[in-house]
Amino acid sequence: MQSFVDVSGGVAAANGFKAAGVEAGIKYAGRKDVALIVSDVPANVSAVYTTNRVAAAPVQLDRERTVSGKAQAILANSGCANACTGEQGMRDARASARFTAEVLGIDESLVLVCSTGVIGMLMPLERLEAGVKSAASALSRDGGADAARAIMTTDTCSKEIAVQFTLDGRTVTLGGMCKGAGMIEPDMATMLAFLTTDAAVAPNALDAALRKAAAVSFNSLVVDGDRSTNDTLIVLANGAAGNREVVEGTPDFDRFTDAMRHVCVELAKKMAKDGEGASKFVTVRVNGATTDKDAAVAARAIAKSPLVKTSWAGMDPNWGRVIAAVGYSGAAVDDGRVQIFYDDVCAYDAGRVADAQTLAAMKEKMRKPEFDVTVDLHLGTGSAVVYTCDLTHGYITINADYTT
Repeated sequence: MQSFVDVSGGVAAANGFKAAGVEAGIKYAGRKDVALIVSDVPANVSAVYTTNRVAAAPVQLDRERTVSGKAQAILANSGCANACTGEQGMRDARASARFTAEVLGIDESLVLVCSTGVIGMLMPLERLEAGVKSAASALSRDGGADAARAIMTTDTCSKEIAVQFTLDGRTVTLGGMCKGAGMIEPDMATMLAFLTTDAAVAPNALDAALRKAAAVSFNSLVVDGDRSTNDTLIVLANGAAGNREVVEGTPDFDRFTDAMRHVCVELAKKMAKDGEGASKFVTVRVNGATTDKDAAVAARAIAKSPLVKTSWAGMDPNWGRVIAAVGYSGAAVDDGRVQIFYDDVCAYDAGRVADAQTLAAMKEKMRKPEFDVTVDLHLGTGSAVVYTCDLTHGYITINADYTT
């Protein structure tokens, strides 16, 4: 895997892209809540959406539009999810795309819209339209950070990244931003993620790279086990770097996929670290499973178990909760073969349980803000990694009064 050079700018770092984030008063006063990302020219687009059968109006609209393989602008708002809002919600989603296109002077079919916030709340369309006009006038190559802040809901920090690497002898840039801290178990959290690149990438190759990257990043992320009605991951590739178009089955495709994987994994980690009320970032690794699918099932069960997650929060060396989660996950398991590690401390070794000294060592590992939990099933070669966090009283505090 190649190395990447970190650069600033987020979604506006790539050539031919501008972004902005402004205040429109969608739900709260005094906070940015409308983001706009625009390519100078129509770009190739690929997207992955929520698997929740209750999909918000923006998701339904974007699914229709991304089939064309082209897009030029993304409008995103926080404070209102525009989900479960019936025909009015669809009319509002289409209207927001229409007036965005008018302000930007582009074809309406090239505008994608995304929303995040409270479900069952009608969009205050006049405020959103005013926000779009304000964002359009503020578009710049320096607007990535403002755009990242504008899509935050319960996030405590914005999340963005940009890297540079070479394709076809040209320097290309790939930038991204996301939001999400609760209602997170993307299986494609509340999650929105947007990627922009000036690389020239064929539509099929762009879609393949995105899905490969999503599988090991956002689809390997759990905060609380809930899936949003609005989860959306979009990538725009405008070709401004001037490289020969990337197609599947080439070294350049592998390099581009590596870069997208890197960007998506880093964004997913930022989401797990910012999980609502979280005090620990935990990487769960399952090795030695009969298949990769079994490993993923077991890792996900560990990562979203309230009992496991609260033990991490309290630094309780209760490894029994980990093996119990594996046992009910549906993965093949023989507890007489299993090993469980907290970083490099072996908590359970094929039937031999931890003594007092080992339990104390485990507790010390859990004092750290970041640590790994590794389970080796010793049944095969399957493996998986899931990024997650602990579960604290803060999660209840945030979600007990979210709509008020």
